[in-house]
Amino acid sequence: MELKILNGSNEAAGSIQVSDALFARDYNESLIHQLVVSFMANARSGTRAQKARGDLTRSGRKPWKQKGTGRARAGSASSPIWRGGGKAFPSSPDENFSQKINRKMYRAGISSIWSQLVREDRLIVIDSFAVDSPKTKLLSAKMKELGLASALIVTNDPDENLYLAARNLHYVDVLTPGQADPVSLLHFEKVVITKDAIAHLEESLS
Repeated sequence: MELKILNGSNEAAGSIQVSDALFARDYNESLIHQLVVSFMANARSGTRAQKARGDLTRSGRKPWKQKGTGRARAGSASSPIWRGGGKAFPSSPDENFSQKINRKMYRAGISSIWSQLVREDRLIVIDSFAVDSPKTKLLSAKMKELGLASALIVTNDPDENLYLAARNLHYVDVLTPGQADPVSLLHFEKVVITKDAIAHLEESLS
């Protein structure tokens, strides 16, 4: 398929032939959902720590006698059913939340997302994207010129000026093709990608 290319002034600057396997794939909602859940789960760190019965400092004495009190029998103050007792199945800091996604599934899911961006007219191909100096005002003006309110910028070789200029804009992010994750691609209103980045994507996802 063919995608049109814009220049920095939001004017047509030709077109580029792209792979149908990457930009004309059928939308697979269940696979994309699995991809997003896996990405977010893999970003989690197992930092929760809860105490088991053996980790508590409680008396080993039986709180009251077994019979005759009219109350339910109790053998320990560290029981999980008691307030302040230990948990029966506590979370530990080495808890692993990661979910495995096969390479073939990942490539199919990412391709499905890129294809959907094209269908929804949310993908903008540009010949190059850079700013002359690390000024947020310059990047804001460039975004306004392109008619963008919120955008993920995917470029093959982003310079330091672009990174620094985008740092203070919460509605803009700059990534390389290898860093473009499913959550970021779905989150931003528009995705701006350079033609060099498309070539890198096709090479890595083919």
